[in-house]
Amino acid sequence: MDIQIQWFPGHMAKARRQVQEALKLVDVAVELLDARIPLSSENPMIGQILGNKPRVIILNKSDLADPGLTKAWQKKLERDQVKVIAVDTLKGEGLKEVPKAANLLVAEQMAKLAAKGRRARAARCMVLGIPNVGKSSFINRLVGRRATKTGDLPGVTKGQQWIRLEGSLELLDTPGILWPKFEDPQVGFKLAVTGAVKEQVFDVYEVALKLLQWLVETNPEKIKERYRLTDLNPDRVGLLSDIGARRGMLVSGGAVDELKAAHLILKEFREGTLGRYTLDLPR
Repeated sequence: MDIQIQWFPGHMAKARRQVQEALKLVDVAVELLDARIPLSSENPMIGQILGNKPRVIILNKSDLADPGLTKAWQKKLERDQVKVIAVDTLKGEGLKEVPKAANLLVAEQMAKLAAKGRRARAARCMVLGIPNVGKSSFINRLVGRRATKTGDLPGVTKGQQWIRLEGSLELLDTPGILWPKFEDPQVGFKLAVTGAVKEQVFDVYEVALKLLQWLVETNPEKIKERYRLTDLNPDRVGLLSDIGARRGMLVSGGAVDELKAAHLILKEFREGTLGRYTLDLPR
């Protein structure tokens, strides 16, 4: 079943123009991807905008992704002028590698400036990514203080802000940017289940059913264990109803509130309660 999902608010078009204008001010781009969906969370417009600009790719939320597949993605994505770092922002894992990688990428450029008699300065980095990939939380943890407004909803950061990381980097925070049309319905689905698009713009029930089917095919024992089910109903609608019933999600008359159960599936997947999964596989 294909699920068509599109979301491109007006402020994202404005943000794209702001990024293009600010690009000449920065030395290196720091692009955050969701480690669970490195391919689907990579905005093709960002690649077009950045061109050959040196780049540090952050595989964020690596604590929620399959560790082996995260390593495979690191190997696949790293290339000349591109460094790839797996980061768990909550625990701070991988963050110390970011300034090192950024400064390494711009070392030659800085040496040329020094040779011309220019005063030494911190490397300037632009932080980019789609909504809800964790940019603000990443910056706050990297800087070591609450430097930007954060939230768990897509599109919290509306403007651009410069943040100084003492001694080594200057960071330019930018709003999350999606692209106007998801050509592949699977991309829209993966962005929905990981929380990159607002739930108001897609059918939560249908997306949860599709996710549940994928989880059953991927790790059925985990579903049994989590929801205390002896057997898994082969019908996914029936299975969702069984899960809702086990959790006491009932309405008057004893019927199961299936929409509430659908929200539960999405929530527990996003929190990692159902396991560590990577939906995009390296090709």
